[in-house]
Amino acid sequence: MNFDPMAPIWLQIATRLKQQIVTGVLPPGVKLPGGRDLALQFGINPNTAARIYQELEREGVCDTRRGLGTFVTDDEEKIRALREEMALQSVRRFMADLSNRRS
Repeated sequence: MNFDPMAPIWLQIATRLKQQIVTGVLPPGVKLPGGRDLALQFGINPNTAARIYQELEREGVCDTRRGLGTFVTDDEEKIRALREEMALQSVRRFMADLSNRRS
C-alpha cells in the first residue's frame, strides 16, 4: 500500500479496512489478522496496528474478544450505515475536486 504523506498512516489503513468491510471483502463476523500480522502486512509498528483496531472498535466496526482476536461486526445495520457514510464522503470529495478544477 502506498501511503499518502499528508494523512496519518493509521487512518489510511483503518479506512482501507472499512472499505473492505463495506464491500464484503471482509464479511460480517470474519476474524481480522492479529495486531502483529497486520503490522507485518502493512509494514507498520505493532502499536500503530493496535491503534487501528482500537479506532475500528470505538466506531463499532469490529469487536475484540479476549483470547480469540478481533472480528468484523455482525451488525448489518452498522455496516449499511458505514457504507452510506463512506459513499457520501466519496461524493463530497468528487464534487470538491470538480469545483476546484473549474476555478
